[in-house]
Amino acid sequence: MKTSRAVLLATAALALGLLLGYGLERIQQRDRVSAVEGTSSERKPLYYRHPMNPAVTSDRTMKDEMGMDYLPVYAEEGATDQARTQRRVLHYRNPMDPSATSPTPKKDSMGMDYLAVYEGETDGDHGIRITPEKIQKLGVRTEAAAPRRLSQRVRAVGTVVIDERRQHVVTPRFEGWIKRLYVNVTGQHVQRGQALLDVYSPEVLTAEEEYLIAAKGRRTLRQAGPQSRTTAEQLTESALQRLRLWQIPERELQRLQAEGTSSPTVTLAAPGDGAVLDKPAVEGMRFMPGELLFRIADLSTVWLLADVFEQDLGAIRQGQTVTLHVNAYPGKQFRGRVAFVYPTLSAETRTGKVRIELPNPAGLLKPAMYGSVELEDAGHRAGVTVPDSAVLDSGTRQVVLVRHGEDTFEPRTVRLGQQGDGYVELLSGVRAGENVVVGANFLIDAESNLKAALRGMGGREPPAESSPSPAGVNSPPARAAPPAHPHGAH
Repeated sequence: MKTSRAVLLATAALALGLLLGYGLERIQQRDRVSAVEGTSSERKPLYYRHPMNPAVTSDRTMKDEMGMDYLPVYAEEGATDQARTQRRVLHYRNPMDPSATSPTPKKDSMGMDYLAVYEGETDGDHGIRITPEKIQKLGVRTEAAAPRRLSQRVRAVGTVVIDERRQHVVTPRFEGWIKRLYVNVTGQHVQRGQALLDVYSPEVLTAEEEYLIAAKGRRTLRQAGPQSRTTAEQLTESALQRLRLWQIPERELQRLQAEGTSSPTVTLAAPGDGAVLDKPAVEGMRFMPGELLFRIADLSTVWLLADVFEQDLGAIRQGQTVTLHVNAYPGKQFRGRVAFVYPTLSAETRTGKVRIELPNPAGLLKPAMYGSVELEDAGHRAGVTVPDSAVLDSGTRQVVLVRHGEDTFEPRTVRLGQQGDGYVELLSGVRAGENVVVGANFLIDAESNLKAALRGMGGREPPAESSPSPAGVNSPPARAAPPAHPHGAH
């Protein structure tokens, strides 16, 4: 009984001790919290600054034009800002483009204030600094700007057409009927002087009879006076000239003069070599003066009318060598030369016509064939050239990154010239021998814009990556910057 009472007393004493210890711990914790809150309540901000532009401050709480609260600046932060303002401002630079500077404060095209560059800050003056470790990770490659000969290759499409100088038509200048056709198939090849058809024309027959009468009268008046002989000769020559104006073949006129007899038919011959492309003539058909009976074209040489884009016309010159590819003959090339550049431009397609002469001895190239051409330019000697990949083109501005030393990259605005063979000519901005970034330049540009944007928003640049310490322990992380807005992102 005594033992049980002793156990109960011991248990009660232990429970009371635990209760007293817990209460004492709660009291000490409350005191510590009160002390911290008291300290925080005594910490008052020096002033308030614009959340997007640290240069704009206020002595009281307020909101910016976007409704964001101004951020409080305390004593230790104000001392840092005061130390910065005591340094001399070298110039002001664009927050998104470190190469664009101004001696006075201004705003960029997006309305963001230019950032002040103080003494001792080299990032804005010489470009962006990147650690060697990050350069190796990005795979940065550079190449020296150097002079070289640039040759440009212009590609275009075109259509094969007939050489206008090698087309012939048969169109009689008199009325008549077709009595006989010697060439009665379209596509048949004919030679110059070859008989095409026999025609009957009452007008031609009458003119021949008139000539014969005049010629007989001239012979009769051979012994007459001078005036009569002259009149007879003029009548004879007039009748013969009438037949020549109707383009009666010369051999028919020679037969008429030699034989002294008219012929009921006249044979019309081919005016040139070539293939018959069009033959409206049908045996027995009546034709009128000027009506087309045959159309003949010589296809041993053809034209290609190529449509060259407006920006490539400056590289086209007369006599330039051209290579043609057509779908009908895969793997086969046809070579020609530029004969003429037309003086007009198509307003709809913004292309200009270029006439190219192509030899076609085998007749493989046919009118209306469609093909692609490549015009070879001999090129010119350019003073400063860099690879195409070195140029960062925003559409309105072209920039290259020039490397200084091992870890500094400077953006330079350049003016471009001719392009060709994977290189581009730089008319200004870079000197021969300077190293420009040709690989990973987009990543470096993104790094530069990121840092500029963080500075423009009042934030801090991301710390440079550091290698582990010799003991294998990384350095402690930097203290995180306060949030840009007390309420978080919107």
